[in-house]
Amino acid sequence: MEFFTVDSVSKRFGGLLALDKVSMSVREGEIRGVIGPNGAGKTTFFNVVSGLYKPTAGRILFQGAEISRMRPSRIAALGVVRTFQRAALFPKYSVVENIAIARHLHADTSFFGAIFGGSQRSDREADEKAREIVEFLHLDDVRDELAANLAHGHQRILNVAMALATEPKLLMLDEPVAGMNSAETQLMTELIRKIRDERGITVLLVEHDMRTVMGLCETITVLDFGKKLAEGLPDEIKDNPDVVDAYLGTDEFDADS
Repeated sequence: MEFFTVDSVSKRFGGLLALDKVSMSVREGEIRGVIGPNGAGKTTFFNVVSGLYKPTAGRILFQGAEISRMRPSRIAALGVVRTFQRAALFPKYSVVENIAIARHLHADTSFFGAIFGGSQRSDREADEKAREIVEFLHLDDVRDELAANLAHGHQRILNVAMALATEPKLLMLDEPVAGMNSAETQLMTELIRKIRDERGITVLLVEHDMRTVMGLCETITVLDFGKKLAEGLPDEIKDNPDVVDAYLGTDEFDADS
């Protein structure tokens, strides 16, 4: 049984064909990168997979089940969980509280129940899970800091921590190192690899930082104008003339930087 398969998926917005028969298979335990110049269809692809948009044509399969037209909450409950380019945090709550809230929401607690507490048993379970994730992602030093007061790098890590609280099987990361300095980028890269290696979570990421993509991903899929342009190992993608041409005239593709 295939772990995750995108089969000839298209998405049309009126006269605009944002995705054109895109296909992809991701192995369980893989770190897969999706890249492409601005306007290539990467965000639309993530939105379709996570259920925010319904595909115009084609199918998406996860562990043998078709998820193409499921609600986002149902897709997430099956284990396909995404982050967004802008971290969706609860700014007036601490790091550990943010993770516990995400855990409550995953357990079908209402938003207000997640904020103000549920049963003692669910509260205790969520708190234990939050503390465990704080330690796993090295957030111990800021565990009691309000999310609003965190540095950008820690906010991005907290975003990933909240996704982990939902126990994903396929973790979709939307530009996880955007806006980070080199030290923060290195830390995030190490944490993503740790999530795969120690938790067995498959990772699918969209990213513009080519050094991160080339150093982290085992296979890379390239989109351009909504179509799959290329797919292969990092060295194959770096040397692919079609990929270089697609990025020509932009400042995005510098695999050796």
